[in-house]
Amino acid sequence: MARLTLENNQISDLYMDPKSFIESNKDRLLKELFELLRIPSISADPAYNEDVAKCATAIQGHMSTLGLENVEVFQTRGHPIVYGECIVDPSLPTVLVYGHYDVQPADPHELWDTDPFEPVIKKTEIHPEGAIFARGACDDKGQMFMHLKAFEILKANGDAPCNIKFMIEGEEEVGSINLEPFIKEHKEKLACDVILISDTGMIANDVPSITTGLRGLSYVEVEVTGPNRDLHSGLYGGAVANPLNILAQMIGSLHDKNGAITVEGFYDGVEIVSDEGRALMAKAPFSQEAFNDSIAIPSGQGEKGYTTPERTSIRPTLDVNGMWGGYIGEGAKTVIPSKAYAKISMRLVPGQDPDDITEKFTQHFKAIAPNSVSVKITPHHGGLPYVTHTSDPAYQSASKAYKTTFGVPALPVRSGGSIPIVALFEQVLGAKSILMGFGLDSDAIHSPNEHYGVFNYFKGIETIPYFYKYYAQK
Repeated sequence: MARLTLENNQISDLYMDPKSFIESNKDRLLKELFELLRIPSISADPAYNEDVAKCATAIQGHMSTLGLENVEVFQTRGHPIVYGECIVDPSLPTVLVYGHYDVQPADPHELWDTDPFEPVIKKTEIHPEGAIFARGACDDKGQMFMHLKAFEILKANGDAPCNIKFMIEGEEEVGSINLEPFIKEHKEKLACDVILISDTGMIANDVPSITTGLRGLSYVEVEVTGPNRDLHSGLYGGAVANPLNILAQMIGSLHDKNGAITVEGFYDGVEIVSDEGRALMAKAPFSQEAFNDSIAIPSGQGEKGYTTPERTSIRPTLDVNGMWGGYIGEGAKTVIPSKAYAKISMRLVPGQDPDDITEKFTQHFKAIAPNSVSVKITPHHGGLPYVTHTSDPAYQSASKAYKTTFGVPALPVRSGGSIPIVALFEQVLGAKSILMGFGLDSDAIHSPNEHYGVFNYFKGIETIPYFYKYYAQK
């Protein structure tokens, strides 16, 4: 059985505080993560199905080694879910830890400086102590693995101060399609008071933050069809509709000159954040110039009347993620394509429902198409937006944990990203989620040269045990 192993299969010597434990076990903690990162658990590509299963088995083995009970790999219609638990006293609060072990494809490989599945540590301007470069280093193997190592610290100190359950899935990067039926079927097994997740980020290494909001998602693929086959552009050009030209025009009309989305009813019910709320957001450090420089753009753009941090968190968006059709090979081939395609994602905010937005987009996109083409819309995965409140006891416990290890309070922030299962957890399990992320926006998740700071990895391991300590005292 594939497994990640502790040296000599023993829990390390007891240390009374997480920082001392980490200092004495740094090499091993990195080595164990590297073993996991070397497994190319790409959930989107069936060619890697065996590797995904191997990764699940490795996590199962590590859970067992750490002393978790009832450890099991649950098969689904897709990729496996790994479960383990530590029930110290049914009368104590129960925390369900969620994470995922699947990763995005590494393409384009040629843009990686090193092998995406052979982790290396390199110093960067943001990470002078070094960063771990590998696919999944930050999203989410590195952050998920912090929780197993934090549990090891709790066990080394005697036991956990509350009940802890782990549910680590292998389909987050493809929409967690099989997670909903799993949690509905195992609702009693997963019963908890709060869900703890590290699949987000923080503002900076010296400015910790807790994510209090996530945007929802509606993801669709559009297909525009013109002639029944590719045509010679000399013989037919100017006389028939070119699906690529028309698709480009249709997409171009989805935003007005002020950057607002033109889909009818798109903004119906959208939560308007108060002036006080926007003022609180503005307290977080942000440099437009640094933002532009970090992604090599001359200037930002977006919906008029909002700042860049607001555009990427409290406002809904519509973006083309890919567009193709016709001939895209080497050299020239003069054709009018029969079909043109695009993938479009819409990030949603409180007050928007993904099914409703998908339907509104479908109706709008078909309505703006000329009679010379036909349009097909294929919905893919989606999810509801999510907000938690700073008055929540679990949030207060997380905030206190950050203050303990970073020395400064964590700021509450709303993320522009989407984790659809967070809203699902609340619907099915009736529990709120606390998003204790330790990554940075610069970590290049989903991109070539993804990385995760060594500082961030160890700081997460150091901070998480304090969350359990304070939450058990709530």
